[in-house]
Amino acid sequence: MGILIVSKNDPLVLKIITTLHQNGHKAYIAGGAVRDMLLSQLPEDVDILTDASARTVNSLFAHMGTKLVGKSFPICLVKGVEVASCRAGKAADFPEDDLGMRDFTINSMAWDPVSDTLVDPFFGKKDLANKIIRFTRDPGDRILEDPLRMIRACRFVALLDGSLAASSLTAILSHAHLIEANGKVARERIQMELIKAMGLTTPSVFFKNLHETGLLARILPCLDRCFDLDGGPHHGETVFEHSLLVGDALPANRPILRLAGFLHDAGKFDAAKIKEGKLTFAGHETHIEALQTDLDALRFSSRNKTYLLSLVQAHMRPLTEDTTPKAVRRLLAMLNRYDVSFRDFLRMRIADKRGNLAKSPYTLSQIRVRLKKIQNELSGRAAFNMNDLDISGSDIIELLGLKAGPEVGRIKKMLFERVLEDPSLNTRIDLESLLDPLKKRK
Repeated sequence: MGILIVSKNDPLVLKIITTLHQNGHKAYIAGGAVRDMLLSQLPEDVDILTDASARTVNSLFAHMGTKLVGKSFPICLVKGVEVASCRAGKAADFPEDDLGMRDFTINSMAWDPVSDTLVDPFFGKKDLANKIIRFTRDPGDRILEDPLRMIRACRFVALLDGSLAASSLTAILSHAHLIEANGKVARERIQMELIKAMGLTTPSVFFKNLHETGLLARILPCLDRCFDLDGGPHHGETVFEHSLLVGDALPANRPILRLAGFLHDAGKFDAAKIKEGKLTFAGHETHIEALQTDLDALRFSSRNKTYLLSLVQAHMRPLTEDTTPKAVRRLLAMLNRYDVSFRDFLRMRIADKRGNLAKSPYTLSQIRVRLKKIQNELSGRAAFNMNDLDISGSDIIELLGLKAGPEVGRIKKMLFERVLEDPSLNTRIDLESLLDPLKKRK
């Protein structure tokens, strides 16, 4: 391979492998790190595979600080670097038998950086060059060992912008039923695969492969059902195609926002109606029940679920060149209520427009106009929730001689509405003046 730098732990990794060699053992960098290096990428983690027992490794590196972890297959951590002992076959079959237990051929390679030797018994390097995702040895066996590998296969296809081997596709189609709500895979692990996929260049490839293999209907049925749903007279693509375009247009470093882009129109399936001979999706952003069910099934945290659902519900709120300052303030108040930043709202609006093949995307000047409208209102005295008022509930109680209760909340809401209409009223003096008529009633 001729690669000298393998990771930020490069000196430590080389020292461990060299020490194992000097003590009569074989040792290799194995798995995903080899794949990444062949792709000229710096591996995030580097794992070492050796024919030395975990106890031997622990003894050799005890002076460096070691820790034994794992029950079925003990692993020795040497200053944080995983050193795994062979777990299959005899020492004479090392490392081929161990590599044969890994998920895909592109992850079933090992490299000795000391002798610059690549061990590739399943032709993973060739599959990597051809961008083919192929299960190692028997695909059915690999899937039954861990059905999550079917979802990982689709993610690796998207990572490489490649395709599934015919044997992989056939096996996944036959075993897709293992990914069920009551199946063998923890839903949290599926959620993690979704989040990882959001960091890819084009996650749409991931979703397309999930649909083609029958996995999407078992993971996110709210999106899968939109596959053949007409986008309506205002779109030049199906709802599914639009969703994928929008998701791809959002930033990879904001995974939950990006996932919201892929799911933002899932409610169109429930909202679809024919009105005056035309397909309409009026109010689709409020149809969040199916999406909520899927997020619950995937064990999303309350925080991420609330954010996703809030952004979906907010994404249709208009913001144009003609939007009045009052309407902008009401928009910001709504975003504040949903705990969605105006930046994420704008990102979603921009991506939503870009994903519509019947319309032109926003120009830079159009984006600046919308941003300026928001900044103008944020720079003033406008209140975007009732706690932004220059008067508190305690002040209202004292001024009007009230007891704490719902009436105080209703009065505060009335003041908030007046300040939304006219931000200049958000001063203690003006707000007290607005309470004068209520004082007379008392």
